[in-house]
Amino acid sequence: MLFNGGPMIFTGRAHSQLAEDICEYLECDLGNAEFSKFNNDNTFVRIMDNVRHRDVFIIQPTSYPVNDNIMEMLIFIDAARRASAGRITAVMPYFSYARTDKKDQPRVPITGRLIADLVATAGADRVILMDLHAAQVQGFFSTVVDELTALPMLADYFLNKDIPEEDLVVVAPDIGSSRRSRVFASRLEAPLAIIEKRRLGNNDRVETLNVIGNVENKYALLFDDEINTGSTMIAAANILADHGSKGVYACATHAVLPGDAAQKLTAVSNLNELVITDTMPLEERKKHPKVKVVSIAPLVGEAIKRIHEGRSVGALFR
Repeated sequence: MLFNGGPMIFTGRAHSQLAEDICEYLECDLGNAEFSKFNNDNTFVRIMDNVRHRDVFIIQPTSYPVNDNIMEMLIFIDAARRASAGRITAVMPYFSYARTDKKDQPRVPITGRLIADLVATAGADRVILMDLHAAQVQGFFSTVVDELTALPMLADYFLNKDIPEEDLVVVAPDIGSSRRSRVFASRLEAPLAIIEKRRLGNNDRVETLNVIGNVENKYALLFDDEINTGSTMIAAANILADHGSKGVYACATHAVLPGDAAQKLTAVSNLNELVITDTMPLEERKKHPKVKVVSIAPLVGEAIKRIHEGRSVGALFR
């Protein structure tokens, strides 16, 4: 498919810094758009640049405020479609409803599928996502999906740290994350341990049960796709200390950390570092000397470049 000019990068108001960093990688300007809310709380978006027959990429993670950012993304997509954009790609590094991927209780929705349908209905031809909580969420979209992963970048961060190979063990904070953690451990050439846990009800209370594997006298690297309240990581760090770990590193692609969650997590005495990416904004409440951020801008920028040029995105992860 041929388009006029190079890719056009736009951003909603969810994470403009990430969009600017992506444009810096691509050596292009960020597109112009106006946003406002009417006094009846309706969202208004106006694209200020000509996008006719252009390859348009809209950067908008669905982070807090989740529903406002989702609506803004949908309205932006509709505006681009009605302006005759050649192709529209919704770039959602964080897809907030990915955890609502099945009916695990009577009379509950599958909201991840609902949002995917809305994105397609609005007019997106393609979607870029990152480290989904469940791989099957890709199948919710009727459009083309490219799922990127920050795993290699996060692994490289720890490979460059001065931690002796024999002293490191990757720990899956629950059995559900063991497959992803096994891939991470393989990249680091480190053994894998698993924490068996039980989550209590629909709240964030976690009952930790046991550690499967040897963590004694080792630095434990907790790895997960997402940290929400941090309760899982806190419980994991405590049980690792009980089992003789000499230090803990926590690592995740997405850091939601609502309220004072970051303060509670970084206050854990045996936590050396919390390593996250910038799939969503790093508000002041998340900043702390123990919190280290790995930028996904080069990865997303390269994926955009390859999509625009018709080259393989999967080759980035071989």
